[in-house]
Amino acid sequence: MRLDHVVLWTKDPRAAVDFYSRVVGLAPLRYSEFETGDAPFPSVRVSQDSVIDLMPLDGRDGHPVNHICLALSKSEYDALDERLRAEGVDTSTRLTNSYGAQGWAAQTFYFADPDGNVVEARYYD
Repeated sequence: MRLDHVVLWTKDPRAAVDFYSRVVGLAPLRYSEFETGDAPFPSVRVSQDSVIDLMPLDGRDGHPVNHICLALSKSEYDALDERLRAEGVDTSTRLTNSYGAQGWAAQTFYFADPDGNVVEARYYD
């Protein structure tokens, strides 16, 4: 079994795609289709087999998500931290030796997207 996708509610799908693609570094999916009205929401690709769907809130209620976690290489982790800080995003909440899907991660940090969804970034040795 693998994680296929996570759906996050967003007030502004365009701003969410910009943040997750430009700042976080994930590839946008179905953005042009969303813009033309042919797709109900855009997505960003996390890996070959997983995506984050960015669902417009549009007055609907959804169950809140505690956080999602991105596993990165050490160099990707450092580059993400640098991009987030350059954008003024707080990455000060940090853990060491945190357990996850691949065992113990040497370091992790947390940050919020423009809608307040919490994202954890980590790397494994």
